Amino acid sequence: MNPHESLIPLLGRGPDPEQLRHVRTIPAREAVNAPWPGWAHPDLVTAYGSLGIHEPYRHQVQAAELAHAGEHVVIATGTASGKSLAYQLPALDAIHRSELRVLADPGKIHDDGAVTLYLSPTKALAADQLSAIRALKLPTVRAETYDGDTDPASRRWIRDHANFILANPDMLHFGILPNHAWWARFFRRLRYVIVDEAHSYRGVFGSHVANLMRRLRRICAYYSPGGSHPGPVFIAASATASEPGTSFGRLIGAPVRAVSEDSSPHGSTTVAFWEPALTEVRGENGAKERRTAVAETADLLANLVSSRTRTIAFIKSRRGAETISSIAKRLLDEVDPSLPQRVAAYRSGYLPEERRALEKSLRSGELLGVSSTSALELGIDISGLDAVLVAGWPGTRASLFQQIGRAGRAGQDAIAAFVASDDPLDTYLVNHPEAIFDVSVEATVFDPSNPYVLGPHLCAAAAELPLGFAELDLFGATSEKLLERLVAQGYLRKRPAGWFWTHPQSAAAMVNLRADGGGPVSIVDADTGSLLGTMDSPQTHYQAHTGAVYVHQGDSYVVEDLNEGDHCVMVRRANPDYYTTARDVTQIEVLETERTTRWGDVAVHFGEVKVTTQVVSFQRKALISNEILGEEPLELGARDLFTKAVWFVVDNRSLTGAGLIEAQFPGALHAAEHAAIGLLPLVASSDRWDIGGVSTAIHADTGVPTIFVYDGHPGGAGFAERGYDKARVWLTATRDAIKACECESGCPSCVQSPKCGNKNNPLDKDAAVTLIDVLLKDASELMNADSTGTGAAGTAVAGAGAAGAATAAAGTGTAAGTAVGTEKDPAQTAPRRIARLARP
Repeated sequence: MNPHESLIPLLGRGPDPEQLRHVRTIPAREAVNAPWPGWAHPDLVTAYGSLGIHEPYRHQVQAAELAHAGEHVVIATGTASGKSLAYQLPALDAIHRSELRVLADPGKIHDDGAVTLYLSPTKALAADQLSAIRALKLPTVRAETYDGDTDPASRRWIRDHANFILANPDMLHFGILPNHAWWARFFRRLRYVIVDEAHSYRGVFGSHVANLMRRLRRICAYYSPGGSHPGPVFIAASATASEPGTSFGRLIGAPVRAVSEDSSPHGSTTVAFWEPALTEVRGENGAKERRTAVAETADLLANLVSSRTRTIAFIKSRRGAETISSIAKRLLDEVDPSLPQRVAAYRSGYLPEERRALEKSLRSGELLGVSSTSALELGIDISGLDAVLVAGWPGTRASLFQQIGRAGRAGQDAIAAFVASDDPLDTYLVNHPEAIFDVSVEATVFDPSNPYVLGPHLCAAAAELPLGFAELDLFGATSEKLLERLVAQGYLRKRPAGWFWTHPQSAAAMVNLRADGGGPVSIVDADTGSLLGTMDSPQTHYQAHTGAVYVHQGDSYVVEDLNEGDHCVMVRRANPDYYTTARDVTQIEVLETERTTRWGDVAVHFGEVKVTTQVVSFQRKALISNEILGEEPLELGARDLFTKAVWFVVDNRSLTGAGLIEAQFPGALHAAEHAAIGLLPLVASSDRWDIGGVSTAIHADTGVPTIFVYDGHPGGAGFAERGYDKARVWLTATRDAIKACECESGCPSCVQSPKCGNKNNPLDKDAAVTLIDVLLKDASELMNADSTGTGAAGTAVAGAGAAGAATAAAGTGTAAGTAVGTEKDPAQTAPRRIARLARP
């Protein structure tokens, strides 16, 4: 019997359900062990032995040996491969030995001891690691978390006495580096910096953390010039990724060795590719819609929990996690009233005590099912799970493998299901599993030189210590020009010794690592006055406008008031049978062309653009069927985003020569734009919500039909540039996905978009295929041609503004182009204080 013949029925639809498109089996893997390193202290080896770890895996020893020898190292192996031991071993060994020296000679002042700084992207992961370190019961190791949840009264003790501090990048940025004088003794003794889940530092977040790592290295060098050790060794743990050594080296700004051959055991995992069935519901353009991935995943979760199969369901959105949990509970209540209480949602925005309680219940098995955002994708120890559901493409192959690896962690065989959402990429992948399993994992994409990111970090660095000329190489080739711009804008002062921050306010406050663009907004229950949670401010226009449905821990609320001035959203309990989606209108203006490639009569550009977006209305949609129940207008202000884009320019003659008439241009451009946005994650480590797009038959800056795809982050995130670099592969997959879709005139699985500001109108599926054929006609042999442009990346800081953009590149104008079709990122808009910093 094949493994899937016994596991697939657990999904509850029989052994061969119609929704099952493909099955792949990830084979079981045997362990390869290695002896403990000779330098590992016997006490540490004994401590691991007490936890049942009597011999490490080979990759753990390889990484530990490199770190102990003083080399920066990244260990990039699969989920549950024991990466934590690889970095714990050298760090704890150094701490233990230094503490033993103190105990042997207590009268002596020991300032050459060892301490470790551990950084994780989430508080939950740090808490999990703290438990793992304390389980070793080494009396010499004083491990403590230092984050926003830490009692202020405990912070001084931790700073002065803890020797293994678990923090996150936010706390390093806001709490530690600006106050480095208080941490002087800690920095003098800092031997290891551990960066956990390093693959999660991508896009703008990765760009921020890369500059934060450079600031950290700078402070460490200040406290150990010619001292007893040459500065800390950086150790990273990462999911499998393309060129992990190169990526982590770019993150910390130093050469890195990589260990990527996984020698840990793992049970066999059966992966089901699952496509929800078509329904009788017809969308805005009359096309039949598939059952939503949310509803389908909730059904599967309920089926698995009812068979007592411990399951986690992943989805990208907070709302999706809450909705899956709510629907699954309702279904389980009809089967067994004792089961709904064993299902919960888990996401960011919960209060700390809620997160800790959920993590404890999940570990103990009290929870049989949990629906989660990517917060539980990371290395939190939740061994014992039997099944994983992935609702919609998680953004990257690395994330998919990380998520499905959550099951089978105790060595048992497991099942995973990728449930396709109504999205071009999901439809393509669920029918082409080779695009997941038979190609290399993506590289991590981020750009530390992004001026909107680098500028504020240079200010923060200068505030920590005056920034000298010899340190400019640390921050990259564009830093000197950017510093001159910051001086001209009054942020810094230049002296013979370098650049100084002379303002009384905090420079660190100018930086938002998570790129949310305006700080958190409080969600308050209007009936009780209690704080339910928080939301990033750019999300409010899309998810917390008046009339929006907000879900928290399975309870539904309707927004009564969005008070942007007080950063507060008032909500009231309700039980609507619908959810809400916001709609916007978008304009885009070319500011500067940085790179250009010509494919015959087609031009592909990359450069800086200004995107102006205004949320104008919202729709109510039925929870189960996705049917549109109504639409209401909104009066919200417009927001500007200065970012990077790739755009395709084609003249009318080429399109008419291919058989299109001008009346078809808007629908062809709009449909191709939607599908291209959906397929971009195939070549870039993005997801659909990281990017936006605009298409127009006559754009004001180009004068001809143009398609724009832009990063939904100030200054860009690297995704649009990756699309430029891989344009031929990207457009070819886009065309193939549209042609392969079984619908007649376009549907959400090919050319319709859930984010479209123009209600998916006009769209012309067949004309979109013809359009992309025109774009690709001369692309193959010319794709490797040299690129030309008017500036290098990052020169926008000192380059032309909106008024001068007409001369920045041939063919550009000063007027913004109004979109025929737009697809906007609803979660990311420009942080205006940083926009002011980076622009003239």
